[in-house]
Amino acid sequence: MVLKTFGWSFAITALGLAFAAWQWGWEAFGVVLILSILEISLSFDNAVVNAGILKKMNAFWQKIFLTVGILIAVFGMRLVFPVAIVAISAKVGPIEAIELALDQPEQYEALVTDAHPAIAAFGGMFLLMIFLDFIFEEREHKWLAWLERPLAKLGKVDMLSVCIALIALLVSAMTFAVHAHTSTGAQDKSATVLLAGVAGLITYLIVGGLSSYFEDKLEEEEEREHEEEEKAKAAGKPVSAVGLAGKAAFFLFLYLEVLDASFSFDGVIGAFAITNHIFWMALGLGIGAMYVRSLTVYLVRQGTLDDYVYLEHGAHYAIGALAVILLVTIQHEISEIITGLIGVVLIAASFWSSVRRNKRLELEGSTAEA
Repeated sequence: MVLKTFGWSFAITALGLAFAAWQWGWEAFGVVLILSILEISLSFDNAVVNAGILKKMNAFWQKIFLTVGILIAVFGMRLVFPVAIVAISAKVGPIEAIELALDQPEQYEALVTDAHPAIAAFGGMFLLMIFLDFIFEEREHKWLAWLERPLAKLGKVDMLSVCIALIALLVSAMTFAVHAHTSTGAQDKSATVLLAGVAGLITYLIVGGLSSYFEDKLEEEEEREHEEEEKAKAAGKPVSAVGLAGKAAFFLFLYLEVLDASFSFDGVIGAFAITNHIFWMALGLGIGAMYVRSLTVYLVRQGTLDDYVYLEHGAHYAIGALAVILLVTIQHEISEIITGLIGVVLIAASFWSSVRRNKRLELEGSTAEA
């Protein structure tokens, strides 16, 4: 099971590291390995959240997620995205941006760092909305009941998550503006931060709304299909809902890709703390992205989310922490080690809580039988 799910990840890792060592030497080998570990640690919470969505898809769409999806993740976010940042910021073409990354890595890094406030605002708002919509929803299982019960009651207020997200964005932009006015040589990019943050909010609302709409339509169609199949069995004409299922799965797939893109902001920017080499970066983060996808499918097929009920809670708390960190990094620097460890600690804590819950239920079941 493990080899079948992670086989491609193992193979890509071996080939990628071997290619790095052959093409650029042992320094590149070490850098690519470190970047792979960084991406996995920063994106583990991504895999847990992805699994909650992917389990609603059939085997075909799971394969699409591992093939077409990984191409989008690796080439889109880990290679094209940094190049696009430089191209837009420096107002040059993509080919010129690649040449800039190869020939003038320090200038390339400076341009990406200069674009960080907009990136952090967009990604922070998108991830913050995911966290808020989760925490304000009434759920059967509560991990931190003392916190989740009152928040679930507050969630009955319409558009509360949007209001809180916009307040957080305004505070971030105003703080950034004050800092720019009081610091010598600092640029006021508060308008850019606001625009990027609103774009992140709009992206979440559009993609999330479409995916929810088609998911609801799929459930309705499945119920109708079941009823009509029962009626049509006598005539031998079963009814199919392939078209609608395909649309629903497509928008869920789109939602997964946008989620991956938002999570990738942190890894891509963090990678610049390790290297300026765009191809080392793409290779290392790409290897890490493979494991994130394999881990997602593993969680789905093993039913881990059903066995460990608090795991999804831990992942969403990690998303909330990452959203806050991204908004804070608009003005202040935060170590990538801290960013990665927060997610790992929260997920590990939720996993341990789930294990304790399962043991407690087993003990209560044994006591009841006795």
